[in-house]
Amino acid sequence: MLVLEHPELPLHNNPAELGARTMVLRRNISYGTQTQDGTQAWDTFMSLVATTRKLGISFFEYVRDRITRTENIESLAQIIRNKTASNLFGWSWQTE
Repeated sequence: MLVLEHPELPLHNNPAELGARTMVLRRNISYGTQTQDGTQAWDTFMSLVATTRKLGISFFEYVRDRITRTENIESLAQIIRNKTASNLFGWSWQTE
């Protein structure tokens, strides 16, 4: 019983469900994409929007940084690694 051993874990997946619902609503409002390439581009950008939002980074600043290749902002993968290095799972996962 992983949840009982680690009480800081949520008992639901509401954030993931809400994220998926938001993407579906946006897709429906825009009438979807017309090609497979368009669908892949849409999914990539929506994933970037969600990830930068969760990390507290401006999506537009991140994209501008990547397009101009100034690299003032670390890669999202490195930012995630840095944030998780200090607290892998939560207090109940710590070993003594």
